[in-house]
Amino acid sequence: MNIVITGASKGLGKAIAEKFAETGHTLFLCSRNEFELYKMMDELLTLYPQASVKAKPVDLGRKNEVMDFAQWILQNTNAVDILVNNAGQFIPGSVYNEEEGSLEKMIGVNLYSAYHLTRALLPKMMETKSGHIFNMCSIASFQAYANGGAYSISKFALAGFSKNLREEMKLYNIKVTTVYSGAAYTDSWSSSGIDPKRFMKAGDVADMIYAASLLSPQACVEEILLRPQLGDL
Repeated sequence: MNIVITGASKGLGKAIAEKFAETGHTLFLCSRNEFELYKMMDELLTLYPQASVKAKPVDLGRKNEVMDFAQWILQNTNAVDILVNNAGQFIPGSVYNEEEGSLEKMIGVNLYSAYHLTRALLPKMMETKSGHIFNMCSIASFQAYANGGAYSISKFALAGFSKNLREEMKLYNIKVTTVYSGAAYTDSWSSSGIDPKRFMKAGDVADMIYAASLLSPQACVEEILLRPQLGDL
């Protein structure tokens, strides 16, 4: 299968890429950090020679780069089987005091990137009447929390996009899964001082996405909700 994953150089995106590479699929990956992206691609090819991995540095906050990424994908494959809209950005702050422009940045990366990339790839998926889209939302998509501000707003919006897309794609046999993930231990949490055992593993989220992708065409996991065993941080 052909798997597209955004924000793939670290964190949840990297764990998801590793899971699909392990099982020998063809991956199309992107992230903003060129060095980390190509380093991660080399690691995957070394560990999983049975996989095919292609990567392209992309700033998903820029629509023109999102569209270039989509065209690059379509030029290199005849079908997109799985799209994982994982790219995201977090800027802490509250609505009343966060840095000017925070909402625009969060909406641009966390919502518009998924919206524009999905729209660009959908015609081919609709033509073949197949495919599965995973939208990586967050617990913040339905539960506000302190210092969440624009990030939470953008994730609420992404969840709305995902729910709407699910309804639209039913007749085209395209599955849409909204992933609500709690705190998983990634680089962004490594300096927090919190015991890593308090977090989920990034691989836990990847395992759930992979499992959902294996179901028959007659079944769609509409939502995946994952939290650490002891609850939210």
